[in-house]
Amino acid sequence: MRQHTKLERAVLVLALFGLSIALLYFGKPFLVPFALGGLLAMLLTKVCERLERYNIPRGVAALLALLGFVLVFAGVLTLLGWQLAGFSENMDELQQRITQMAAQFRSWLQQSLGIDQQQQQKIVENPSTSAGSTGGVLMDFASGTMSIAVDTILVIVYTFLFITFRRQLKNFVLLLVPVEQRDKTTTVLHESASVAQHYLGGLSKMIVALWFMYGIGFSVLGVENAIFFAVFCGLMEIIPFVGNLLGTSFTVLAVAVQGGDSKMILGVIGVYLFVQFIQTYLLEPLVVGNEVRINPLFTIVGLVLGELIWGVGGMVLAIPILGILLIVFDHVPGLHPYAYLIGSYKDNKKKKRK
Repeated sequence: MRQHTKLERAVLVLALFGLSIALLYFGKPFLVPFALGGLLAMLLTKVCERLERYNIPRGVAALLALLGFVLVFAGVLTLLGWQLAGFSENMDELQQRITQMAAQFRSWLQQSLGIDQQQQQKIVENPSTSAGSTGGVLMDFASGTMSIAVDTILVIVYTFLFITFRRQLKNFVLLLVPVEQRDKTTTVLHESASVAQHYLGGLSKMIVALWFMYGIGFSVLGVENAIFFAVFCGLMEIIPFVGNLLGTSFTVLAVAVQGGDSKMILGVIGVYLFVQFIQTYLLEPLVVGNEVRINPLFTIVGLVLGELIWGVGGMVLAIPILGILLIVFDHVPGLHPYAYLIGSYKDNKKKKRK
């Protein structure tokens, strides 16, 4: 009888997990802006609370905090756009270098692997590509741009409303639980908000530090558009583990296309390794800290699942959401095994000692 009950419970857990994944996947258009707005609200709540101490109304304080964030974000985008203008000035030269590299690669394929020019052309050709599809491409681009604009507006609106009505939302959650559980629920809510604030705030400071280090390193090496690559590599740090590798790989590829020699490419890799050393042993412990105590295995699993379900937005949200789930699991007795599973090894050792 007990075995039958355990089996039923396991089947229900699996069914609930599958249903949750399906809801998250099909609810992406609504849930991604909603979750991003909630995360930004947690980040800006501290700023809003400081403004409220000067007797500024909550709505005005929320608007000022959000406006400051939008201005900073717009400044970063303006800097990237200014640097991208340098690419457009040298576009013809870059196209020539890309063509030369492609010709060299084709020659290597023919000499090393025996794939002649005609076979390569058949592999590259795409029957669906035609002159008539240009209109479809333009429509897809316009649709994608409009979707991004709408999502951005939704995130801003959600963030403002979350900050303004945060007390009402908190009281709503407390009303859902029994009276004897409200103190514990309040602790969970405060710790969840604190984790998100510390993680996002520390990550923002670390990204700025990475901009300076990458910018100095790339400028000393003589990399063209060094500021652009520094800002890009720093922003990619939003995606743990994967982002820094993608940013550096893109920089190495761009340096090679721009005609950089082997010394410059090795220099870029050296700058990356040096910055990673400083980041791992100095910046992360001091700036980011150990607020999000997720072990590396489930960090990767969370990133992969986040990308599969919500795309890039899911990769950005994966770590903070896992951190909040870990806090919930820690405070619910029946969910302690899951907290032990996804938590860090050091944190689990401390729990055992206690």
